[in-house]
Amino acid sequence: QVQLVESGGGLVQAGGSLRLSCAASGFTFGTFGMGWVRQAPGKERETVAAINKNGSRLYYKDSVKGRFTISRDNAKNMVFLQMDSLKPDDTAVYYCASDRSPYGMALRPNDFGSWGQGTQVTVSS
Repeated sequence: QVQLVESGGGLVQAGGSLRLSCAASGFTFGTFGMGWVRQAPGKERETVAAINKNGSRLYYKDSVKGRFTISRDNAKNMVFLQMDSLKPDDTAVYYCASDRSPYGMALRPNDFGSWGQGTQVTVSS
């Protein structure tokens, strides 16, 4: 049974930083692409960052490029999202997600097959 558990969200002032973590279990983590997807109130889900199985390919939404960094530790079954220079527009629930099938790299929210419970990130102005 796939389990994805996020941590690290919270309230931060604009310009601050947060580091989200996701602990994965129940599948062969090192063969699956992973991503972070966010959803703000009244808005559609959007993929902010994605990483392939070994970290050799990365994707970032344009609005977070240069501010967010996705990484993974396959030895610990963990994926991370370092968020710097946060803006109020980054306020959302952030979800950790895994690809539907191994060896690929999901980019769109509908391409992910398993999701965590989400962690709230609130950036005050």
